[in-house]
Amino acid sequence: MEEILTYQQIMEYLDEDERNQRVWKFNRISGHQGPLKQCDPDYKGSSFNVMIEWENGEVTTEPLNIIAEDDPVTCAIYALDNDLLDTPGWMRFKKLARRQKKPFRMANQAKLRSFRTAPRYMYGIEIPRDYQHALELDRKNGNTLWQDCTALELSQMKEYRTFKDIGKGKAPPPGYKKIRVHLVYACKHDGRRKARLVADGHLTDIPIDSVYSGVVSLRGLRMMIFLAELNNLSLWATDIGNAYLEAYTLEKVYITAGKEFGDLEGHTLIVSKALYGLRSSGLRWHEKFADCLRDEGFQPSKGEPDIWMREKDGLYEYVAVYVDDLAFAMRDPKSFVDSLTERYKFKLKGTGPLEFHLGCDFFRDEDGVLCMSPKKYISRMHDTYVRLFGSKARINVYSPLEKGDHPELDTSELLETDDTLKYQSLIGSMQWVILLGRFDIATAVMTLSSYRAVPRIGHLDRAKRIVSYLMRFKDACIRYRTNEPDYTDLPERPSEWDRSIYGDVEELLPHDAPKPLGRTVVLTHYVDANLYHDWITGRSVTGILSLLNQTPIDWYSKKQSTVETATYGSEFVATRICIDRAVDLRTTLRYLGVPLAHRDVVFGDNESVVNSSMRLDAKLHKRHNALSFHRVREAIAAGYIQYFHMPGKTNPADVLSKHWGYFDVWPTLQPFLFWKGETAKTLLTPSSDQRDHT
Repeated sequence: MEEILTYQQIMEYLDEDERNQRVWKFNRISGHQGPLKQCDPDYKGSSFNVMIEWENGEVTTEPLNIIAEDDPVTCAIYALDNDLLDTPGWMRFKKLARRQKKPFRMANQAKLRSFRTAPRYMYGIEIPRDYQHALELDRKNGNTLWQDCTALELSQMKEYRTFKDIGKGKAPPPGYKKIRVHLVYACKHDGRRKARLVADGHLTDIPIDSVYSGVVSLRGLRMMIFLAELNNLSLWATDIGNAYLEAYTLEKVYITAGKEFGDLEGHTLIVSKALYGLRSSGLRWHEKFADCLRDEGFQPSKGEPDIWMREKDGLYEYVAVYVDDLAFAMRDPKSFVDSLTERYKFKLKGTGPLEFHLGCDFFRDEDGVLCMSPKKYISRMHDTYVRLFGSKARINVYSPLEKGDHPELDTSELLETDDTLKYQSLIGSMQWVILLGRFDIATAVMTLSSYRAVPRIGHLDRAKRIVSYLMRFKDACIRYRTNEPDYTDLPERPSEWDRSIYGDVEELLPHDAPKPLGRTVVLTHYVDANLYHDWITGRSVTGILSLLNQTPIDWYSKKQSTVETATYGSEFVATRICIDRAVDLRTTLRYLGVPLAHRDVVFGDNESVVNSSMRLDAKLHKRHNALSFHRVREAIAAGYIQYFHMPGKTNPADVLSKHWGYFDVWPTLQPFLFWKGETAKTLLTPSSDQRDHT
């Protein structure tokens, strides 16, 4: 009779296997046998066998069915190389092998049966895989840095009463489930070691209420900072130490302490706090801190749920929550900090005026205007670049990609596994840089992101070029200019829209928005489209730059979901997307209690689209553009959008829709990211031999 193991027995077997772990690799499949019959001496339960060459030089014969379940990719590659895809027993791999070269990267990963042996580095320092490896590295390095950070982490576990010790070898209370924990090690940019005890939460059931911690959007953070500058509020930031451990867990789990617990090794420990790694820990911390904020009179904004707000002295005060990192705008931020430490007993770090937050530096320029710059993040990204590629990025690059470049036409060789991972790392870092304010690289990164799964050598070269551009212009920053733009010279365009097919349409206002307080703001949007941006798919690209008063607050660069055959169509699609995003911005700001100007101002450089949108008697001659045509005109008829034409050469949205050259966009881009008079001295005048539009 087959033995049926209980969950507890399985966990014990896993623990034993982990203590006696055998790490092994195989090189390749070198041959095959079959078809075989049950009477054949080589028959092992499958009609086909494969010969496996192991890393230690040993060759064994294994059943194909077993290897196929364990590593179908390698089997598919072997069948493809040996013309076996149309023979019995091997046809199952036909569909997988049709992917041609794509399985090779998967196969290379599959050959490594345990990634635990692969060395990992951070800032040039080897990172331990586990506690035992940490001890080995300390012996090798002649210090105790990894042991010290481990001891510090476990002492904090004790301080926060994370575990309840019920004794060595004792059985847990009924209903409790055994899990494992492991230490995750990291290294800070300044060389400090860090250890984090993490639960293997995948061993527990998925709770119905499993959610993430609060994570404010970067757009929401920019809005809050703008409102602080607009209404003369003080901006502070802080970090709550070991935030998850401030909350209790509701999961019934326990662990058996390992060697890293010292004298407690072998003891049964009940998990009491929301340990990192448990599925519900994010929710538990979110609930804990949300209760604290409600006690202080804050409520979450319905437009940006992780920005909390309260009314005080005729203005709103705000708290932006990013897990355990807080940024807040208040009249008296110190009193709020005192409440967190004295009333709620939180242990805060890095508390004070906003200087560095989520990878961004904050400083004031020579005119006293608050600036936001990812300069430090870019420098750290370049340090990683040097470690990955062994050389510094070039500095004679003046645009993210060459003007008119088409990466989709690249026919260079596919990257190997290691270079693919490097490419993906670069793209991920640059996407964060865009969120931190560097919208000038958005179109280039958006284009290269399409090739993250299967990049080519040419794509990696382009990604390196973007890093070079960022280093050349790393001092760029967004300035929080809160003065309203002067639109008195714009023509009034009265029209009897109530007599049109749209009737007396009005802007839909949220009925539950808080009352507006503070100074009024004006939203301005620049929109552009680049027809046939992608020569393979025929897709156009929409570029949108939105400003709060004179501050860039939101940007958008993305391929359109439809294929347009004329500029008129692509520009109308772009304008519709702009209107939808304008409505979203207006709604979000209203839920933040911001007084808005009656109308948003939209600028586009296609005169035909502007006229078709603004003129009451305009006719639609291309029916496939009807959705965009009527969406834009209805917004104008409702009175919350004004649409004006501007020359294409001065449209800043060009930066977000095209691969541009330096001299084409510099006069337009400079006021937004490289303003004269800032402490960042990045106004460049390249020599004549550099005027190659790159």
